[in-house]
Amino acid sequence: MLVDWDEFRATRAQLGAAFVRILGYFREDGTKSVAAIEEAMRARDARGLVMPAHTLKSEARQFGGERLGALAEDIEMFARHCVESQISPEEYLPRVVALRALFEETLTALEREANPLVQRRPGGLDRAIGY
Repeated sequence: MLVDWDEFRATRAQLGAAFVRILGYFREDGTKSVAAIEEAMRARDARGLVMPAHTLKSEARQFGGERLGALAEDIEMFARHCVESQISPEEYLPRVVALRALFEETLTALEREANPLVQRRPGGLDRAIGY
């Protein structure tokens, strides 16, 4: 499941009017975290993978981004193992490469659901209005 919509709705209810602003922070922070993870992987720096992966995991799960949160957690845990074992994280390169696309897919789904210009229709079909 890409997004746990129950978790998304719970967060939306809890944050109220601040929800869209906080989702915008997730876009900014998540973009920075993904870039930091990619840069750390290019440098084969396991230590540099840990914090941005941890941050991305937590923020994604706050909005119900379960698949993104799980991948970020996997990268974080492997990076911690690499730090402890003093080995290179390069075997996780395919997972790090997949991270950006999954982040963008998740963010698109979250923003589409949060967009007040999207009218919900029975049967799960959404259509944009006002364009």
